[in-house]
Amino acid sequence: MIERSPLFLPAAGMAGALCLFGGLAFGADLELPVPNVTIYPGDVIRDDLLEERSFPVPAGESWAVYRARDGLVGKTARRTLLPGKPIALNAARDPYVVQQGKPVALIFQEGALTITAQAVPLQSGGIGDLLSLRNTESGAVVKGIVQADGTVRVAGP
Repeated sequence: MIERSPLFLPAAGMAGALCLFGGLAFGADLELPVPNVTIYPGDVIRDDLLEERSFPVPAGESWAVYRARDGLVGKTARRTLLPGKPIALNAARDPYVVQQGKPVALIFQEGALTITAQAVPLQSGGIGDLLSLRNTESGAVVKGIVQADGTVRVAGP
């Protein structure tokens, strides 16, 4: 009879843990950045909030987690990140450049023609996100793409 003593490893993107049974061949240990304190949704992930921790990974297994600090620092937590647990790729996002309800410049550009207007975003978004916005003068709802400078670019019809 095979003895099955469970070994629990954190699994990316799962609420529980991944249960691996004894007898599996383990690959090399994997050094992963993990929070050293609880990080709450909306908090910016700073370097001083992270530490490295080694995890044994079974041969052939792959986890969808951040493997380096530099990919995490400056991002915003989407959900609560617990101390000592690997951080799933979908648990952090780029910070929002445009905030819902805060007026932004809306820019339409075609050739030499440039039209600017004020608009209020109907949702928050980061660089490259497609957002719906309400033009403050006309009340029309338009869609545009968030730019790095905090403006929103709209395309023609």
